[in-house]
Amino acid sequence: MRICMIGTGYVGLVTGCGLAEFGMKVTCVDKVAEKIEMLEQGELPIYEPGLKDLVEKNVKEGRLRFSTDIPEAIRNSLVIFLAVGTPSDDDGGADLSYLFNAVDEIAENLNGYKVVAIKSTVPVGTAKQVSQRVVSLARNVAFDVVSNPEFLREGSAVEDFLHPDRVVIGTESEQAVAIMKDIYSPLYLIETPFVITNNETAEMIKYASNTFLAAKISYINEVANICEIVGADVHVVARAMGLDGRISRKFLHPGPGFGGSCFPKDTRALYHLAKEKGYDPALIGSVIQVNENQKRRMVEKIQRMVGGNLAGKVIGVLGVSFKPNTDDIRESPAIFVIRNLLKAGASVKVFDPAAMEEAGKVFDNTIAYANNAYEVAEGADAIVLMTEWNQFRRLDLQELKNRMRSPVFVDTRNVYDPQKMKQAGFFYEGVGR
Repeated sequence: MRICMIGTGYVGLVTGCGLAEFGMKVTCVDKVAEKIEMLEQGELPIYEPGLKDLVEKNVKEGRLRFSTDIPEAIRNSLVIFLAVGTPSDDDGGADLSYLFNAVDEIAENLNGYKVVAIKSTVPVGTAKQVSQRVVSLARNVAFDVVSNPEFLREGSAVEDFLHPDRVVIGTESEQAVAIMKDIYSPLYLIETPFVITNNETAEMIKYASNTFLAAKISYINEVANICEIVGADVHVVARAMGLDGRISRKFLHPGPGFGGSCFPKDTRALYHLAKEKGYDPALIGSVIQVNENQKRRMVEKIQRMVGGNLAGKVIGVLGVSFKPNTDDIRESPAIFVIRNLLKAGASVKVFDPAAMEEAGKVFDNTIAYANNAYEVAEGADAIVLMTEWNQFRRLDLQELKNRMRSPVFVDTRNVYDPQKMKQAGFFYEGVGR
C-alpha cells in the first residue's frame, strides 16, 4: 500500500518511518525544501533516539522516500496522512491554517478514492470541516476522512509507535476502517487495543488524554508547593499516592511545570474550544494557571537562593529542552526561566546535550554557551538543573563546587538527594522537599 505523509516534523517523520517498517511504501513530503534535502542526505531535522537508524534502514530497503512534490505523492497514494503543525493562535485556540492548506492541495489532486487520515492534533469537529472542504473543492470524487490521533512521547517516539498503548481510528466508513486496520495490522497481530469510533470522539480522546496528564503534573506541583510550606517531602507523598492503583505513579513528578509541543498547546486548545461552546472548564483553566505560576515560582526560588537580587549574578543552567532525549525547546520551562533571569539583570550560561543549536536560535548572543556542565559552573553564583538528562544525574559535585563562585544548587527536577547535597557543601533546594 502506498502512503503519503504530509509533514516531516516529529509526528510525520516518526509515523512515516514506522509505517515503512510495517511494510508500507511511504513518501514523506514537505514544502520546506531544506528539510527534504537534509533527509535525502541522511540527516535528520530533529533529535529522536533510534529514528536515524529507522530512516536509513527503510530508505535502503526502498520503502521510504522524501519529496517536495506533494501533488505527485497525493495522486500515487491510497492513504494521505496529515501531520502538519497546529500551533496555538493568539486566542489560545488551534491554528489550522497549515492543515487547511494541505487539505486544499489534497482536494486539487484527488484522482480516485483516498483516505485522508488526520494525525495532527485538532479541535473536535475538524474532521467534519475537512470533509466539507474537500467536497466543496473536488466534487464527485470518493474519499473518507479518518481521525487517527498520535500518542508519541518525544524522546521515546519510535518505541511508542512500534509498541503503542492503543490505536484510535475515528470514522463511520467501514471501508476506511478496513484500510486503516490493514495499515496497522502488525499491531493488531500483537493484540494492541484498537478503538474504533466516530471522528468527534477520536479527536476528543487526544485532547482529553493530554489534558488529564497535564492536570496530574499541575496537581503534584501544587502538592509540592504545599509540602514546602508544611515541611513534608513530596517524593514520599507522590510515591505513596502512586502505590494506589487508581492513581498510578506516572506523571506524579514535581518540577518547573510542563512544556513541549503538546501539553501547553492542547490544554489551551481544549479550554478555548469549551469556552467557544459556552462552557467554562474551570479545572482545565486551573491546570493552565498552575503551570504558569510554577514557572514563575522557579524564578523566585533562584532569586531567593542567591540573596534576593539577581542583578549581576552569574547563573548556570543545565538543560534547555523541555524533557530529556529531545532537542525540542518549545514552551520549555527553561526558556521561561532564562528569559526572566536575563530580565532581572543576571548573566546566564547554559549547556544541553542536544538543544544548544535550538537555544541559540532563541537567545543568540544574549547568553553564554558551554560545552559541558563543569564549564557552566565556572564562576557561577548558582547552578539551576532544568532538564533531567542522565548525564546530569552523576555529576562530580566536588569539581562542580570548586568551579563555582557560590555553591548554590537549585534542582527543579529533584534529581539529587537534599542531605547528600548539603553534606557536599551546597546550599541546595529542590521542589517540594
